[in-house]
Amino acid sequence: MTLLITVFAAVISTVLWYRRKNDDMRLGTLCFLFWGASLMWLVDAIFEYAELKEAYFTPALEDLINDSFLGLSVVALALVIWLVRLLISDPKGSVRSALTKQLSGQ
Repeated sequence: MTLLITVFAAVISTVLWYRRKNDDMRLGTLCFLFWGASLMWLVDAIFEYAELKEAYFTPALEDLINDSFLGLSVVALALVIWLVRLLISDPKGSVRSALTKQLSGQ
């Protein structure tokens, strides 16, 4: 489930990145984060399949729920990392103008 969730996030972010003419929102970084997580979960799935064989395809409901929460947590963490990077780089100058307006108003 973690692999599926991160692959969907990677595909969606890649489509969004590809459709934009410029990368002012740093969507490329988001793509790399999601594709890296997808690659990590793919390797994990390969090793888990090597260990469990056919039992890999019949997980318990509790394992599916735990994997779903983990996958959503990974997506949320990647989004937080991307957002922090976006706020630090401030490509449109929005944060800088808000801070200077607030400082000049005092």
